[in-house]
Amino acid sequence: MENPTLLSSSSENLPPKNGNLITVLSIDGGGIRGIIPGVILEFLESQLQELDGEDAKIADYFDIIAGTSTGGLVASMLAAPNPNHKNRPLFPAKDIVPFYLQNSPKIFPQTSGIFATLTNTMKVLLGPKYDGKYLHTLIKEMVGDTLLSQTLTNVAITTFDITNLQPTIFSSYQLEMEPELDVPLSDICIATSAAPTYLPAYYFTKKDEHGNIIREFNLIDGGVAANNPTLVAIREVSKKLLRNPGEGKINPLDFDQFLVLSLGTGTNRNEHKYEAKKVAKWGILNWLLDSGSTPIIDCYREAITDMVDYHNCVIFTALHSEDNYLRIQETLDGELASADIATKENLDNLVKKGKELLNKPVTRVNLDTGEYQPVPDKGSNQQELKRFAKLLSHQRKLRNSTRITKGN
Repeated sequence: MENPTLLSSSSENLPPKNGNLITVLSIDGGGIRGIIPGVILEFLESQLQELDGEDAKIADYFDIIAGTSTGGLVASMLAAPNPNHKNRPLFPAKDIVPFYLQNSPKIFPQTSGIFATLTNTMKVLLGPKYDGKYLHTLIKEMVGDTLLSQTLTNVAITTFDITNLQPTIFSSYQLEMEPELDVPLSDICIATSAAPTYLPAYYFTKKDEHGNIIREFNLIDGGVAANNPTLVAIREVSKKLLRNPGEGKINPLDFDQFLVLSLGTGTNRNEHKYEAKKVAKWGILNWLLDSGSTPIIDCYREAITDMVDYHNCVIFTALHSEDNYLRIQETLDGELASADIATKENLDNLVKKGKELLNKPVTRVNLDTGEYQPVPDKGSNQQELKRFAKLLSHQRKLRNSTRITKGN
């Protein structure tokens, strides 16, 4: 008999009709730094398995998994069905980090020496640093022909349309309104990862049953619009509930009815990288390339990421629901802060950072200073994830027990 706590999290049962919380998982963009949320998710899944059995997987517990760029790839790995195991995900959380360790050096091949540095500089000025061929092939082999509508739980993956200059969100909740968004996950993953200066923009089409094009997509990395996609996830669930007000007892306007886990991939905001006296003299080339980085992209992504977290902290604090929102983020510097330095040493150090982060105290944005500060009486991220695991397990059991009772 199938374990009632591990029934498929198909979108027809979501948003929750029988639970009392909307459960949200959000994963930032950040290239190889996706290793850090990979470590966190492995720990969380292990706690869920201790509570509900070894077959428990992340997709069983979240109403929606949102991701941008590398986070979109992780979201798809967690939510795409495994063709060999019904209602089970393509990847258990414990396989995410090994996936990055094995494939990152091939996605972002490293070169060294003065000539290589000059070559890379010319590449960035004249085109993307990497051709993306290995990544594209890998993703297509990994998820095959799986469509957005076939994920085990709802997903929301961000991209940016460079033709219309607006975000395109590939959301399970939006398929009812925009069926043309039901495209292969492989195309979505390639598009959300197409980071400007790193990987080429991505074009694909949606065709009808007669082979006629019904929509064209000209997309780049979703980090341009939402490097931290937490609010995207909350918005998608809220829109669904507002369209169907009689569907459940959850009020989408009450943030205290959301249980949100938001995973960052690291920030280098404490490096004090730029000074106004120097930047005041910059032209367009300096903003595009300085000391091997792209300052204008760095600034936009850090600002977008932090503002989402700041907004969430304000709302959850105002509603006295701080315990329902957990943001786990780490400060990085040097090569660790890079999205593409895929040397063995740097990748191993990112794994180490992720494990260290588990033992660090829970932090929250100080609404007056904007700085991250330890939360009194909260303990470590590891302890808080254990608490979240218990809440998630309770919600899952509550929904399934109610559903089974109704079925009888």
